[in-house]
Amino acid sequence: MAKHIKKGDMVEIIAGASKGTTGRVMRVIPDKDRVIVEGVNRRFKHVKPSRKYPQGGRIQVEEPVHISNVLPVNPKTSAGTRVRFETDKKGVKKRVALDGSEIGILRKA
Repeated sequence: MAKHIKKGDMVEIIAGASKGTTGRVMRVIPDKDRVIVEGVNRRFKHVKPSRKYPQGGRIQVEEPVHISNVLPVNPKTSAGTRVRFETDKKGVKKRVALDGSEIGILRKA
């Protein structure tokens, strides 16, 4: 089954502490049904000194959010919208918002 979210999409958070915020999807984890959204669900991670972090200390990282808690942002209305999938005459599968505006092309069907 095709997912309604892909890397690089602008999404709106619809549940949790960050409800109502928007951000860009940095990574999709399909086997766990999770996405990592830029600037959302940030946590402090305590790291020991290493070559990458010579000082050590606390760094902020984005934690995954369940995919059911995000909606793609409709480019026309700049709000989260539900998505359906359509195949055009050329056989290209597209994500379409409920008002009919195209969200993006997925792949050849």
